[in-house]
Amino acid sequence: MSETAEKPLDTPSAPDRSAGIDPAGMRVIWLLLAAAFVAILNETTMAIAIPSLNHTLGIPPELGQWLTSAFMLTMAVVIPTTGFLLQRFTTRQVFLAAIGSFVLGTAICLVAPGFSLLLVGRIVQAAGTGVMMPLLMTTMMNVVPPNSRGRMMGRVGLVMSLAPALGPTLSGVVLDHLGWRWLFGIILPIAVVALALGAKWMTNLGETTSAPIDVLSIVLSALAFGGIVYGLSQLGGHGGAGGGALPWTVIASGLVFLALFVWRQLVLQKKNDALLDLRVFTSRNYVVAVIIMGVVALSMFGTFSLLPLYLQDVAGLEPTAAGLVLLPGSILMGLLGPVMGRIYDARGPKTLLVPGTILIAVSMFVYSTVGTDTPTWFLMIVQILMSLGLAGSFTPLFSASLGSLDRSLYSHGSAALNTLQQVGGAAGTAVLISIYSVFLHTGEAKGVPTAVAGEPGAHAAFFVAACIAVVPVVLAFFIRKPADQEPGAGGH
Repeated sequence: MSETAEKPLDTPSAPDRSAGIDPAGMRVIWLLLAAAFVAILNETTMAIAIPSLNHTLGIPPELGQWLTSAFMLTMAVVIPTTGFLLQRFTTRQVFLAAIGSFVLGTAICLVAPGFSLLLVGRIVQAAGTGVMMPLLMTTMMNVVPPNSRGRMMGRVGLVMSLAPALGPTLSGVVLDHLGWRWLFGIILPIAVVALALGAKWMTNLGETTSAPIDVLSIVLSALAFGGIVYGLSQLGGHGGAGGGALPWTVIASGLVFLALFVWRQLVLQKKNDALLDLRVFTSRNYVVAVIIMGVVALSMFGTFSLLPLYLQDVAGLEPTAAGLVLLPGSILMGLLGPVMGRIYDARGPKTLLVPGTILIAVSMFVYSTVGTDTPTWFLMIVQILMSLGLAGSFTPLFSASLGSLDRSLYSHGSAALNTLQQVGGAAGTAVLISIYSVFLHTGEAKGVPTAVAGEPGAHAAFFVAACIAVVPVVLAFFIRKPADQEPGAGGH
């Protein structure tokens, strides 16, 4: 693959930021970090809530998991548009639209009378959430000097970790004492405050363009990613029968639409009108980082969705106790975010990525051996080890991937990275929950108790995740640090 996009090009209009970060830009970053925190907190409260909602609403696990999968799938449809949106509209316009959508979706979830409207609310939430991370990452790449990006990406890691640390525990306490509606009742006022602060303090960064949006690209994107993930989610349905030929037909259709989407972007990018500019994939370093991120997301989101089911259905823990199992590792991951950023700035990506990906894979393999009598403290230790691995992976992947692109491709690179992360996460959730459901339904049909029926399903699903997690271990050796992020390097 060509290396032409490996280093950002000098442009006369690009300010020299090697001396520091612009104060106005820094204020925008903090606003975006706060909004991202609220969005991720909302996303992670749902993982623990799924088993309780399955019981309360009377729905099977493979249907209930769509409250998570549909959320991630919607983001996978929205995120490809953010490369265009961030160039077509101002930072302020994009932020207010995104946080406004999140507030509306949260309000819908709060008053939803049943599963259908609750799912609609989650989709509206996701439409806003999907814009947040690309907006944050693109803004950060534009205002932070290259040789300081590791430290700033470490702060992103802090937000991405502390929110999950609080989310499951908050969810467990709320479910045990208040009921599921309060998950949204607590989030809603926080989101409203974030909207008010953004309306007052958000400023515009960068310049906008007048390129028209390509509706056909949006339709093809939705059909492609929607078909693939929906098909995957159906493989474990129907009492473990696999859903017959329909899931494979839907997956195949999704792949066809994906090919059409790629073709459409290749045509449009010749006129610089692509919804998602695929020239980001001419950078080998970016491609390797994106593949690792997608596979890590598949294993991580799939495991984080399956783990609450295992802890409650198989291990027999209450929601609060299940949340507490996840708490120490997530807090540690958050606290280590800035530390990992400094290590990245000083030592490069391999120092973090190689041991980080190994820890993730080992943790998955250990999870595939646990059972109904596994001590809670042991599960907590395994989760801490996995969190250490994730902490060592996210900062170098974000920094090295986007830092390998030309400045004009930052928004598209962030969009592609986050799209594949969300598609990987949605696919991982769908596949692992489907595997679990196959064993669970088969056992329950034979009159086996839920805990006993679910144990082999958890083993099989975690083992699949562990095998997939080996891929990033190999690829981690091929990531390198962009030249302009080396100590002493100047700005763009």
